[in-house]
Amino acid sequence: MAYTNTSLRICLLSYRSNPHCGGQGVYIKNLSRALSNLGHRVDVISGQQYPDLDPDINLIKLPSLDLYNPDDLFRIPKTSELLNPVNFIEWFGISTMGFTEPMTFGMRAYKFLKNKFHKYDIIHDNQSLSYGIWAIKKHIPTIATIHHPITVDRDIAIKSESILWKKLKHLRWYSFLGMQKKVSKTLSHIITVSECARKDISKEFNVPEDKFSIIPNGINTDLFYPLPEIKRQKNRIIVTNSADTPLKGLYYLLTSVAEIVKHQKIRLVVVGTPKKNGKIIRQIKKLGIGKFVTFTGRISDEEFVRQYAKATVAVIPSVYEGFGLPAGEAMACGVPVISTTGGALPEVVGDAGILIPPADPDALTRAITKILNNPDLADTYSKAGYKRVLNHLTWNAAALKTVDVYRKVINDYR
Repeated sequence: MAYTNTSLRICLLSYRSNPHCGGQGVYIKNLSRALSNLGHRVDVISGQQYPDLDPDINLIKLPSLDLYNPDDLFRIPKTSELLNPVNFIEWFGISTMGFTEPMTFGMRAYKFLKNKFHKYDIIHDNQSLSYGIWAIKKHIPTIATIHHPITVDRDIAIKSESILWKKLKHLRWYSFLGMQKKVSKTLSHIITVSECARKDISKEFNVPEDKFSIIPNGINTDLFYPLPEIKRQKNRIIVTNSADTPLKGLYYLLTSVAEIVKHQKIRLVVVGTPKKNGKIIRQIKKLGIGKFVTFTGRISDEEFVRQYAKATVAVIPSVYEGFGLPAGEAMACGVPVISTTGGALPEVVGDAGILIPPADPDALTRAITKILNNPDLADTYSKAGYKRVLNHLTWNAAALKTVDVYRKVINDYR
């Protein structure tokens, strides 16, 4: 019997849901909220780091060894912990420079759920694509979201290294992709966030395009919105650097900043924390632009919005994005946006911002200078971006489309 408008019992799975770094925690928090607002019952099962959910959303914690905890990075587990086979697999993989968290999370999720499948109508995996998901889907309708093909991250990381052993280290770390490719082929339905992501995942993972449903992420407009009472500061550039990786393109923006400061005084505010003694810090020193660059470190959402309100322009210099939340969040705050055309960013920005090629510091320099020296143009893009978010990029719209796909998965499974 087909489902109509009955409420669903939904279980969201997320192997890592850091609310302050990367998009997975943001996705889980906002999708669970929007699904609950539609009247569905939502449980979230997450590994560490745990998401910051609203109080009425049920969070089920599946502790791991949490070896990437910045407060105790790569700690040595106790012998009693390693007697657990799943813990041992996680520790051994990470100790040999692999990344086993998605696989071991799937094992724990299957063990937790194997006597509880009757409590749910559907399981929704957030890009763990582990062998545990393969096992789960044999018992209950199951779907996964793939935000973008992580093969892109791997290839860019390898390309950015000139030393062979470092290239091999990246190959080892990304070895979990073999598992993800195998599991994704077994799923009857996959959600992704853009047309670009669908094409790239289909090609990289060898999954037919007709298995995908495109559901753009929403922007939390209750959290990200204009603050007209805060005056924008002249020549203030903001960029979100949630991950100090080549994929995010901060290297190219810093090169552009070094050129712009030869002609006018600017301030670059980087929302995030650079890797200690990493490439970004070394590049800032090499370019001699330290006095023009400020890193905020971890800040609250409220402070994030205030930082947007002060900014003259937001720059998204990413080489590739499967969606591009920073672009949408900046637009929701009424900040003019300059974005690369990397991945799905043009689908988010549309004609409401300036689009330039990725990995092109000269193009960044021209676009930033154009905005800084033309307040009327900046105001035009400010209004256009805000309007685009309200019309096309809300979590309510994303949740409605997601539920439609859930019902299709359930009906096909039956």
